[in-house]
Amino acid sequence: MKDQLHISEQVCFPVYVFAKEIINHYRPLLEAVHLTYPQYLVMMVLWEQDEQAVNQIGDKLQLDSGTLTPLLKRMEQKNFVARIRSKIDERSVNIILTEEGKALKEQAASIPGQLMESMHLSLEDLLVLKNIILKITQK
Repeated sequence: MKDQLHISEQVCFPVYVFAKEIINHYRPLLEAVHLTYPQYLVMMVLWEQDEQAVNQIGDKLQLDSGTLTPLLKRMEQKNFVARIRSKIDERSVNIILTEEGKALKEQAASIPGQLMESMHLSLEDLLVLKNIILKITQK
């Protein structure tokens, strides 16, 4: 019988290693556009729909406000986003893209393709992987 506590028997370990590996492949691509990986995720959410409440962004990215707030402040210092009070609820803060943030989308457009190339993966491989991950995480 195999030792279930042997690291080679664990599913979580290669997933952990892969997560670190993918972030490492993103790093130089994102440095070129002056973003960290979490900042890139925020930008993608805002490129899909500009002006969102902080809690909306947090929900989409599964980040709490304690993580998201300092991240957004750093992005505001880089002039990629601006924080504005909601017109509907003064207690709520909305995040909007600045002109620089909007322009960054063009620069970042090549990142997904560059990532696939640097990891030597096909689009089909990535889609299979994504579908398996979604199957697990959406339960």
